[in-house]
Amino acid sequence: MPIQRKIIHLDMDAFYASVEQRDFPELRGKPLVVGGDPKGRGVVAAASYEVRKFGVRSAMSCYEARKRCPEVLFVRPRFEVYRAVSADIRAIMHSLTPLVEPLSLDEAYIDVTGLQVHHGSATLMANWLRAQILEHTGLTASAGVSFNKMLAKIASDINKPNGTAIITPSDADAFISSLPIERFHGIGKATAKRLHAMNISTGADLRRASAVVLVNEFGKRGQFYHDIAHGRDERPVKAERQHKSVGSETTFQDNLRLDEALLVQIYEQNADAYTQMHNKQLIAYTITLKIKYADFSQITRSHTLSTAFDSAESAHYWLNKLFADIPRDLPIRLVGVTYSSLAPATQTLAQLDLFE
Repeated sequence: MPIQRKIIHLDMDAFYASVEQRDFPELRGKPLVVGGDPKGRGVVAAASYEVRKFGVRSAMSCYEARKRCPEVLFVRPRFEVYRAVSADIRAIMHSLTPLVEPLSLDEAYIDVTGLQVHHGSATLMANWLRAQILEHTGLTASAGVSFNKMLAKIASDINKPNGTAIITPSDADAFISSLPIERFHGIGKATAKRLHAMNISTGADLRRASAVVLVNEFGKRGQFYHDIAHGRDERPVKAERQHKSVGSETTFQDNLRLDEALLVQIYEQNADAYTQMHNKQLIAYTITLKIKYADFSQITRSHTLSTAFDSAESAHYWLNKLFADIPRDLPIRLVGVTYSSLAPATQTLAQLDLFE
């Protein structure tokens, strides 16, 4: 009989905004948006809990955020700071186990199957991680504990902020049955609308639908929906390994259509990816733009230069050209920018201030 896995999904609470409130006491307890210029085409990158109660969410225009909460404060992102804090958090996770799979700067899966520390309790391990993160960074995190990735990720949202939730094997069927389909990770607004049209509104409804029907309607994603409705998710936690590329991507809470808003997000991911590469003392000759649509289909476009990119801003011209070549028939749920064809930075390049 296979060993029952123990998976933790750790998710920082309003990460970017919380870092800003930690570092600048005058922002604490205030409605805060990390993002662009509210007078221009800025987009919300992160929203503090104080401003979320006004309906402000990530990927919303900063103009709309100010309309909903006139008292909101805006600060520009500091990706280099967020990355440094993320590295500290990652080190805490690795002190427990090497089986850590980062999803972004502020969340990761951790496989603690078979660990004997903390009496072998995944819940105690999750609470220990949260306590260590608070002690070392001054930030709170929420955790979900379950026997697979899908349920652990859903669980981490249950007691946010600053809480832990557990979904045990004996609880899973009842929990999944009562779950609105919008709460399943991997089912976005467009898919949920199609499922509702099929009279599928809850996990119980989804479970009653046959795999054949779901695959006919959604292709290979249909099999995934069938599996998660039955609590099946065999994806392993993949530990970090050396990559041949450096990138950054973000998934929007609400799908975007406007080119201006999408380009703002693309530039922000580009800045993050370039900062990662710069910090690793690497240069790159190839840039790739990744787009994922509302129906989960995706497309990439790349360009390679004969000389390395010498700043994040120098990539904007090529990102604009790549973006112009992307079909815009469907709303977009994710954008990402990746640098590849990497090489160590030369001494000359290392002496340059690449961000002037």
